[in-house]
Amino acid sequence: MAVPASIVSDVPHLREKTSKIGFVGRALAMFRVDEVVVFSDTQGQSQARDVELVATLLSYLETPQYLRKRLFKIQPELSFGGILPPLRTPHHPLQNRERDLAIGEIREGAVVSRSGNGVLVDVGVERPVLIPNGDASVNSRVTVRVVEKGRSFTGQLVSPDSVDRYWGYRVTVADKPLGRMLKDGTFDLVIATSRLGEPFMNVADKIRVEWSKSQRVLVAFGAPSKGLHEILKQENLDLADVADFVVNTVPFQATETVRTEEALYATLAAINLLMP
Repeated sequence: MAVPASIVSDVPHLREKTSKIGFVGRALAMFRVDEVVVFSDTQGQSQARDVELVATLLSYLETPQYLRKRLFKIQPELSFGGILPPLRTPHHPLQNRERDLAIGEIREGAVVSRSGNGVLVDVGVERPVLIPNGDASVNSRVTVRVVEKGRSFTGQLVSPDSVDRYWGYRVTVADKPLGRMLKDGTFDLVIATSRLGEPFMNVADKIRVEWSKSQRVLVAFGAPSKGLHEILKQENLDLADVADFVVNTVPFQATETVRTEEALYATLAAINLLMP
């Protein structure tokens, strides 16, 4: 999913900006989004601050609560981090006792130290788990499978991609404008949202077919002050030339505008109905 940094530009206070990003993060998790790309849609210093704010808050929200103090420094963007809603996804467990862990259970962790025996990883219980012969840098985030409990509390590092449940989203800051990113061909299928687009149900069957053949799908959203058509015009590009589908997921809207976070929920809910 691609969202513009100015998604927070229509609210003045950091508390309200944080709250809005909380709604966005909940949608990402609820509808199993794998990656969110934050892109610049205007120029200037304020835009750079918004990019940093959106990316930081989304990353903080996705991180399990027991790792946040270890992985994030004190910074102005997190001043109201306490109002972010819990995700309650599988990688945000509530158990905080070693005795409650099951052999084979997978937890997110942060490396606290290295030694000749391997690495010690904080997985949110009373003591760190030892990963024999583990190779990871201190303060890096890792995914761990519990192998042994009791006198010897050990585990092994695993790839998040190997987990058979939804395991959170990645946050990426685009290093180029949206139009260039779409033209690069990184994505097999691009779905753009716009009030000027085709009503979603008119093309739902076509989207389902193309989605089934695609490995990387991007769903892009516009900003509060300008839609994707206007954003792409800044690069002298036409949205229809870089997107496979331009859809309206809130047809016949009764409000003058649909906010980005509102369009996000409407769109992901509609797409979710197409998925097997």
